[in-house]
This record gives sequence, structure tokens and C-alpha cells, in this order.
Amino acid sequence: MSISNYSIQSQVSEIEWQQRVNLAACYRLVALYGWDDLIFTHISARLPGAEHHFLINPYGMLFDEITASSLVKVDLEGKKVMESPYEINPAGFTIHSAIHSAREDAKCVLHTHSVNGVAVSAQKEGVLPVSQQSIFVLSSLAYHNYEGVALNEEEKPRLVNDLGDKNFFMLRNHGLITVADNIPDAFLFMYIFESACMIQLRAQSGGGELIPIDPRIIAGAKMQAKQVTRGVGGQLAWPALLRKLDKIDPSYKA
Repeated sequence: MSISNYSIQSQVSEIEWQQRVNLAACYRLVALYGWDDLIFTHISARLPGAEHHFLINPYGMLFDEITASSLVKVDLEGKKVMESPYEINPAGFTIHSAIHSAREDAKCVLHTHSVNGVAVSAQKEGVLPVSQQSIFVLSSLAYHNYEGVALNEEEKPRLVNDLGDKNFFMLRNHGLITVADNIPDAFLFMYIFESACMIQLRAQSGGGELIPIDPRIIAGAKMQAKQVTRGVGGQLAWPALLRKLDKIDPSYKA
């Protein structure tokens, strides 16, 4: 059975289907913007309801192949709770399950290994206050030191403790994570995070002295971020991004 001919829309609720469509779109957008890493990294989204059930990518598919129907429904242990011809990478769900179980607001956890993100994560000072994008990241940023490939269950409490209540999470020598209570905002946060890293690297490559942003501006950025981004992900930017995908390839909705 081909991916495009496989559909489970009739088997799930309308709410779940919409979550599937949005998450599939998020995978496609990550690929479109060049933040994907072949079949590696994951974006997970919690489904509405009392059960702790989540959607995650089928292991082995490129991000630009993922559809709403191919997403796999799992529990917090990474075990399938709905029949699917696709498998997942349980080890890849280690980070995500830790965050989802610790944070009730973590409805979406987006993890990338982008070149810009990994490059900045390898810098001792991390994200620098050198762009407008960076101030929004710095207003809610946490770091976690590298402990090797994220397969160790014992790392979970340390990872969760380091994240705290932040929305932007830099895994040293590894990559970036954004946490949000909905898929559009998680994507928007990653767009800002990735932009801040890219701008920082380009500014550093220029060879001139960097101009740091006044710490008082960063201190007030958290409130500014709420004002600037309120509704942008869900009401403006996300529908526009879906229109963009529909022009390119609407098969993510299958």
C-alpha cells in the first residue's frame, strides 16, 4: 500500500484528524525550511482527551513524505495504541515523552538537528543577544548539557529539570527544541529560534565587533513576546503556511 492511498480519516474523531493534519503539515514545513535531518528527529503532539496519547512520525519516512494518516498514535511509553502498518523509533521518543509527562502545557514538542542550531549549541555562550529574534528566545531559554545519544532513561529527570517552564530549549552539541501548547506556536517558536541562530552565525562570520542588545530590553522581552506573538501562530501565520503547502503539495492532508 502506498502512503498516498492509506487513509484513516474515517477511523478517528474530527478533533484527532485536525491534529493529525496540523502535525503532518508541521513535518512538511520543517523539511521545506531545511531543518530536517533525513529520517531523524521528531515532532510529537498530544491528542485531546484524558488519555496520554500522542502522535509521532513513522520511522523511516522523510519529513516531506509524512501524511496525517501515516502518523502513529502511541502512549507515553512509545507503544502503539492504534493499529498502524508503520513503526516508530521508541528511542527517539525518549526526550519527547519526558517533556510531555512533565509539562501539561507541552502539547507539541518540536526537535531539530539543524546546522545552525547545532552550531550555536556548540558555542560556550549559546544564544547571544545580537538580534531582535534573539531577545524572544532569550526571554524563555534553557540549556541541557550533552550526555550522548538520548537513549538513557536516567537522563530524563535531568533534562526535565533543565527545561523547567521554558519554551526554547537548547541541547548542547545536539540541537534545538521548542515546546508549546499547540502545533502552530511550536513551529513559530522554532522559526524564531532557527532565525536567531542563523543571524548569530552570520554576524560572527563578518569579523566585526558585535553590538549586544541592552539587557533591560531582554528583561522586558517576555511580555513583548506575548503581545507580538499572541494569535500569530494560530490565526495568521499558520493558515498562511498551510496555503503555502497546499500550493506545493497538499498530500500531507491524506
